[in-house]
Amino acid sequence: MSSLRPPSPLVAALAAALPATAPAQTTHLIEEGQAQVVAAFADSTEWIRHHLWVETEFDTDGDGRPDRLHVDVTRPAQTETEGLRVPVIYETSPYYSGVSGLDFDHFWDLSQEVGGEPTPRDPFPPTIAHIADQPIISGSHIGTWVPRGFAVVHSQSPGTGQSDGCPTMGGANESLAPKAVVDWLNGRARGFTTPDGAEEVTAEWATGKVGMTGTSFNGTLPLAAATTGVEGLEAIVPIAPNTSYYHYYRSNGLVRSPGGYPGEDIDVLFDFVLSGDPEDRDYCIANARGELEAELDRVSGDYSDFWAARDYLNHIDGVRAATLMAHGFNDWNVMPEHSYRITEALKERGVPVQIYYHQDGHGGPPPLAMMNRWFTRYLLGVENGVEDDPRAWIVRAGDERDDPTPYPDYPHPDAEEIVLHPSAPGNAVGALSLHAAESAVVETLVDDHSLPGADLAALETSRHRLLYATPPLERDLHISGVPRVRIRVAADATAANLTVWLVALPWTPEPDHIGENVITKGWADPRNAGDPRIGTPRTGSPLAPGEFVEFEFALQPDDQVIPAGARIGLMILSSDQNFTVHPTPGTELSVELSGTWLTLPVVGGAAALSGASR
Repeated sequence: MSSLRPPSPLVAALAAALPATAPAQTTHLIEEGQAQVVAAFADSTEWIRHHLWVETEFDTDGDGRPDRLHVDVTRPAQTETEGLRVPVIYETSPYYSGVSGLDFDHFWDLSQEVGGEPTPRDPFPPTIAHIADQPIISGSHIGTWVPRGFAVVHSQSPGTGQSDGCPTMGGANESLAPKAVVDWLNGRARGFTTPDGAEEVTAEWATGKVGMTGTSFNGTLPLAAATTGVEGLEAIVPIAPNTSYYHYYRSNGLVRSPGGYPGEDIDVLFDFVLSGDPEDRDYCIANARGELEAELDRVSGDYSDFWAARDYLNHIDGVRAATLMAHGFNDWNVMPEHSYRITEALKERGVPVQIYYHQDGHGGPPPLAMMNRWFTRYLLGVENGVEDDPRAWIVRAGDERDDPTPYPDYPHPDAEEIVLHPSAPGNAVGALSLHAAESAVVETLVDDHSLPGADLAALETSRHRLLYATPPLERDLHISGVPRVRIRVAADATAANLTVWLVALPWTPEPDHIGENVITKGWADPRNAGDPRIGTPRTGSPLAPGEFVEFEFALQPDDQVIPAGARIGLMILSSDQNFTVHPTPGTELSVELSGTWLTLPVVGGAAALSGASR
């Protein structure tokens, strides 16, 4: 019979020299292609929080040293206790330390002739209270992503909060700033414990894979960072991003306000966010705002090198980050063309892209499951098949935002362009049909900015607009894509606003949802007619009073099902009370109907339209 014997002294010594068995490392939990909450990551009392300043490659506040950005970090405890390395969800913003109040007295005065000199603006006083100590910049995304095993990082844009520099409203530093943070997370840029000290902070806890997201200005900056091509920025989810400051503040050569903010312009936005160190504000006002004031041009509304530098489509070749874009078709602040123009360009370049559109207004992220699949695929490297998912997800009117309808792409691949022609009398409600006018009928309207477009659309007759409508639809009609208007117009002045609304009639005074009355809109300056780049920002020349010009321009992208019983109406007016400048009423516009038509993208094409309209 054998007996148990103690190990020899040699065996005991060898055993003692061996390391203890390492505890199992906490890992991500993936189900159905999505990162799940892990109990060990979810204990917020154990999360590690710290802040630092990341050194950039620019100096915009003129102090002779590279600007530093204020950054905060929230990460799972296991990045410290277990040496776990995690990917990062990152949001950056100029809003984290407060903004000026919306005092419209400091906006531009809309009382201005088209092409005339504007009344000088009284700038906002630089009175945003400076927050000197703000170790926790924001709580956004932390509760969603840290429990799933991601770190969450925030940073303040240049010239805001505790970040050095100056706001430039789309200048190069606003692209290079988030690039510097991504570089720091990858060990290529330096971080410091203080804004001006030498003690460095590193990010050994980061895998180097970064996903950015945010809404509005915060959604603009992920795209701005992506245009730099920075290595490590693997995915972005821009929500209602401003992708071109020209398209935000101008439209086809016309000075146009963003919806809800009449008289706002790029210099107003500067004043709205200037929350940085008070000692730097005078320098920023003289230099950064000084450039904006000198270059914005509210006389012509034409494109320029200044605007081109702030148009991210011009820098799109740098983008390699997989892009999940989100926008509302009824966003009249940052309009849906901003997302559309970028996603179309990324598709052409083979960058992974998906589109989520809903029927509401400004903001609105994709469903969490959609974002989760995106970040799980591109930050965690899980082959969840997201690249094979439908390319477009459209929330239909009346559906919940987390229940989008999948499309193979947007615009819907079955959409075909159908040309509809107006016929008199447009001061009442003329016809809009597949049949072109046989003779050169000319109809007129008289500009009056005091009349809201909604009122004009609801009137049975008006000399201040032209309105043409289809017969009532006998069945639902699905439109998907970018409507375009071709127009032959003359004015009795050298310049005039031109506005087009596509509406659903009869006009409902109290609609059930935001898109029930207005299908889409567009604005243009007739002075730019004849330019071969029609539909893009361009330079124009004064009109010859009474002389007709022809041009074509796009309305805002849309996707909706127009219900049976409604009429699709094309409304032409001059000034748009809430969007354009307000010239002296009385300018007369003449529209020749034989040279005017609407191109409408209809799913099912002419057969669908013929079947829906008799």
